[in-house]
Amino acid sequence: MKKVYLDNAATTQIRPEVIQEMTTVMAEDYGNPSSTHSFGRNAKSILELSRKSIAKHLNCSAQEIIFTSCGTEANNWILRSAVRDLKVKRIITSKIEHHAVLHTVQALQREYDIQVDYVAIKPNGEIDITDLVELLSQEILTLVSLMHVNNEIGTVLDLDRVGRICQQHNALFHSDTVQSVGKTEIDLKTLPVDFIVASAHKFHGPKGVGFAFVRKNSGLQPLFFGGEQEKGLRPGTEAVHQIVGMAKALELSYRNLETERKHISELKSYLIEQLEIEFPAFEINGTQDGFYTVLNVILPFLEDKIAMMLFNLDMKGIAVSRGSACQSGSIRPSHVLAEMLSDENLKKPSLRISFSHYNTKEDIDLFISGLKGI
Repeated sequence: MKKVYLDNAATTQIRPEVIQEMTTVMAEDYGNPSSTHSFGRNAKSILELSRKSIAKHLNCSAQEIIFTSCGTEANNWILRSAVRDLKVKRIITSKIEHHAVLHTVQALQREYDIQVDYVAIKPNGEIDITDLVELLSQEILTLVSLMHVNNEIGTVLDLDRVGRICQQHNALFHSDTVQSVGKTEIDLKTLPVDFIVASAHKFHGPKGVGFAFVRKNSGLQPLFFGGEQEKGLRPGTEAVHQIVGMAKALELSYRNLETERKHISELKSYLIEQLEIEFPAFEINGTQDGFYTVLNVILPFLEDKIAMMLFNLDMKGIAVSRGSACQSGSIRPSHVLAEMLSDENLKKPSLRISFSHYNTKEDIDLFISGLKGI
C-alpha cells in the first residue's frame, strides 16, 4: 500500500541532505561550543556559521538570530519578556492564532492583569485591518501578535502593511512565522517587524530546534537562567547537530523555493479541480488564494461520517488532519473554524490538506479515491 502524507503543516519529512549533515556533526563535531579547547572552538565555529547562514536568508544580522528548542518556546519567551521587561500593558492578537500564542497571552493576562484585545476576523478568516487600526488608536504601550500564515486555513497576513500600522502607533509587532519561514521570501531589513519565530521541522529540518528573530536593542530578557549561551538570552548547551540541520534545511528550502512553490501550487490547484468534479458541494475554509501549502475544506458528508473519516483515510495509508496537530486528540471543533464558520457549517466535516514538494499527483488521486470510498 502506497502511503500518502498530506499533513505537512503538522511536520515535514527531513531532507536526506539534512540528515547527512547532522550525522556528520554528531559523529565528528561533538565538542561543547562553550568549551575553549579545539573541540569546543570547532563546534562554536559550526554554530556561528549556521547562524550567519540563517540570517543571510532572512536578510538580518546574525546577532538578531537566537536559537531555541522550537517556535512555541520562542513565542512564549518574546510575549512574556515584552510584558515583564518591556512593560507592555496591552497585547492585541486574534482568536485564530496558534495556541502557543493564545494560551501564552491568556496566562499573561491572568498573571500581570494586562489588557488583551482580539482583532475582528472576517468570514474568510482574514484579519480586519480597519478594526486593528481602531484598536491601536488607544494610547497604551502595546504589542501586536498576529501570525503570518494561519496553520489551519492558510490565510496570509500582509506583514509589511501591519508592521507599518504598528510603527505609526508606536506598537511592537510580533509575528508567528512558523508556517512561512522557508516557504516564502522574508526580508527582515525592509519588513517593519520586531520579532518573528521559526521551527525547523516545518521546513524539512529536525524536530526540537527553532529560532527567534529579535530586532537589535529590543531589550528582551531571558525566560530562564543558566549559562551565557545565546548572548545570555537563552541559556543551555546548544544542540549543534540540530542547529546545523536547521540551517541546511533553510538553505535548501530557499535554494529550491521557486521550483518547489510552483510544483506545490500546481498540486493544490489540481486537488481543487478534482474536488469540484467529485464533490461539487465542497467549500473552501478561508480563501482559495490562501497560502500555497495549505487547503482547508468542508466536505458534503453526513455528520455521522466525521468521527471515522480520519480513521478510514488512515487505514488506506492517507495522512491528513482536521486542524492543528497540537489539537488532533481533541474532539472539540477547531478554534480557528469556530471563529469563522456558522454553527451549521461547523458541524460538517472539515479537513486540512497540507502539501510539500515530496507530494505527487498520484497522492492527490489516492486521496480523492479514499474520500470517495467513505
